[in-house]
Amino acid sequence: MTQDLEKIEAFIEQHHVMTLATCGHESVSACSLFYAYDKAKRVFVVASSDDTLHIEQIRQNNKVAGNILLETKEVGKIQGLQFRGMFKANSSKEFSRLYFKQFPYALALNPKLWNIEVDFFKLTDNRLGFGKKVIWP
Repeated sequence: MTQDLEKIEAFIEQHHVMTLATCGHESVSACSLFYAYDKAKRVFVVASSDDTLHIEQIRQNNKVAGNILLETKEVGKIQGLQFRGMFKANSSKEFSRLYFKQFPYALALNPKLWNIEVDFFKLTDNRLGFGKKVIWP
């Protein structure tokens, strides 16, 4: 299982944008967010304004899902990660430092930071064999 998580986190570290899916009482939404990732705590750190649809929906239901993908037309190189977790307001200076270290220009915007505490990953990696899945936990 440790080796699986290492493959997943190596993929996460190669990218910096996720698609986040949210669901409120009346509708669903998807958005793209820049992220930083804390391996030790399995937490994504993202920035978003309070006045967005996805934050409005998260206030109704903080369970989220998302994906990160490598865009390619070569079937043998397809890679994509699906994840699920809980979306929470960031209150950690450690996570804030991680985000601004990766995106220092974001400091000028003074964004509100949020955390996604991940409880499930599924990596599809066709380089390991067609349709090969690596699942954690």
